[in-house]
Amino acid sequence: MKLTNDISWWYWAATIPLIAFGLAGYSAGFIAAAALTAVQIVHFYSREKRLLAFPVQVRIAYLGLLLLAQWPPFYWVYWLQLIGTTAMVLFSYCLLARALSLMPWNRNEPFSLKLLVRTFISAPVQGNILQGMPAE
Repeated sequence: MKLTNDISWWYWAATIPLIAFGLAGYSAGFIAAAALTAVQIVHFYSREKRLLAFPVQVRIAYLGLLLLAQWPPFYWVYWLQLIGTTAMVLFSYCLLARALSLMPWNRNEPFSLKLLVRTFISAPVQGNILQGMPAE
């Protein structure tokens, strides 16, 4: 595990035990994870000044998934978030950011199978996936 001075990394690292506590039966963990994600949204919005800034989008989507998982048929999403957030912290690989990078407002090339594959199998990058996607 690589400790970093990046506040984003610390937010995600703090989110992991919160979701784990929730999955262990302490529902306050899910509430705390949602609250921490809301704090991240405010923090990154105040820094970026745009709701469509990629770091803000990722956090809004993450909060949306936390809220969706409150509905019993989607409880499994918490497990996906725990695994994905752990991958982000340990390996700098963010599945959610990669999925969001495929949205029409976030890409400069037409959607294709080649883009889809390249998005999900490319190595982790510093910054965000929009800044570090390999060229076609």
